[in-house]
Amino acid sequence: MNLKDTFTEIKDLLKLHNEWLLIHSSGKTFALQKDEIQLNFERGKILFSFLDDKGFQTWRVVEFKEKKSEILLELTRNFEKEREKIRLVPRISAKELDESIELARLEKANKIASMLVSEIENIKLVRVALNKESGRFAQIFFENLSGKQTAALADVSDTATPEILVSTAILWLAKLQRRKKKPIETVWILAEKKLLKKVRKLHALLRENWKEHIKLWEISNFRFQISDSKIQYPKSGIIECSPLEIHHLWREKPKKISLTENTNKSQTAQEIIKLAPEKIDVLFTRQGETLRFEGLPTARVRKTLGAEKCWFGIEREKRILNEKSREDFFDLVENLETYRRFDSPNKRHALFELAPEAWLEAILRRNIKRLDANLILSPLYNQFRAEAGKIDLLALRTDGRLIVIELKVAPDREMIFQAIDYWRKIELNRRKGNLQQAKLFGDLLIADAPTICYLVAPTLSFHRDFNFLAQTVAPEIEIYRFDLAENWRENLRVLRREKITNLTQEIRKI
Repeated sequence: MNLKDTFTEIKDLLKLHNEWLLIHSSGKTFALQKDEIQLNFERGKILFSFLDDKGFQTWRVVEFKEKKSEILLELTRNFEKEREKIRLVPRISAKELDESIELARLEKANKIASMLVSEIENIKLVRVALNKESGRFAQIFFENLSGKQTAALADVSDTATPEILVSTAILWLAKLQRRKKKPIETVWILAEKKLLKKVRKLHALLRENWKEHIKLWEISNFRFQISDSKIQYPKSGIIECSPLEIHHLWREKPKKISLTENTNKSQTAQEIIKLAPEKIDVLFTRQGETLRFEGLPTARVRKTLGAEKCWFGIEREKRILNEKSREDFFDLVENLETYRRFDSPNKRHALFELAPEAWLEAILRRNIKRLDANLILSPLYNQFRAEAGKIDLLALRTDGRLIVIELKVAPDREMIFQAIDYWRKIELNRRKGNLQQAKLFGDLLIADAPTICYLVAPTLSFHRDFNFLAQTVAPEIEIYRFDLAENWRENLRVLRREKITNLTQEIRKI
């Protein structure tokens, strides 16, 4: 077959449908979105890459057929040691799928609206809709006896994070207040108990004028009615929650910080690092070590029954490193050297595209002073990071102030709220003395002063709503914005540093 023509034909077929069902020769199936499939033509080979439950995989296409609307591929990899036949079958059209999802979400929105007007006296339902941008949120409008309208927001997709709910409510409220006819001054956030508990903590970190106009209500499906000392059938309900103040957050008991005792690199890890010492770093966890090539997890070393064992591979596709697989491991490192670099010959290659924020983090970990000459990274941060969650970097300024560093390489509307939630967790541990006690920065003293947030991204990767949302954050939280040059992989440079909190700018109508 003419490989170039075949490549073009397969690529054109893949564009015809937004979702495919991948069927392995074993009969196992996996649903894939169009953008989860990559087809590349390199060095005279057709490379077919996809993401499934084993991680990101790349195979070489050796045979192709089209049968009706199906794509039949015969694949090989590892020097033809592994072979696989797969079928790609088009799934339901995107339009049909969107319509069925929309109907289900709208039905849920109407149930919430019915609960609202039945539980709260003297209000009348005006309108129920889904938000136009994504259709993930119910937008419910109701009015009181005097005709004053209020709006309520609820997640009907069961996928919203606290940060998404809060940012959506703020932007919607700002839009509703600008309406010429019947402007709305208050938005309610409706959520079930588990989600609302997290939303409530984030809500506490807003400026007072925003907290006053965004109310929190708990939707409960398990509120029992008690009558004549008998528990009756469960009934759905809605309960208003009182807002928290920032000082209320420090009453919480933080999780205990436990650090990995052993931070000495294993012999296996040391040998792997020698292959690319400027690009491979190691993170310590309770289970052992994770080795990363420019931030991308590549190998894991564990000690089992006194012997070191190593698994390698990208994402979930892992193989044990032994004599038989050694050559494949070296091939992986060679491919990483080729594609995971600023001047990669193929910037759409998976090894270039995966984990970009971890790549930026790896660059800063090697020299945090490229961001700020006054910063010191914790020598024990690898261990703390595994316990503390998603915080990108934690540093200490030379004056003893703690710095939470949040990194983004693509526009993310919720960046500011993710950062202040991390700020809350670190500030809680600082106030309790846990970070000093854990000697996170060795013998250096942590100042008795609030933690600071550094938000870092390439200039074009700050979301268009960033500055607006930043002004909704409580002035007690000190936040700085760092704009990086777009070629940060090649040469990380700070183009601008700006303090974005404690400004006098006020949002109209709030």
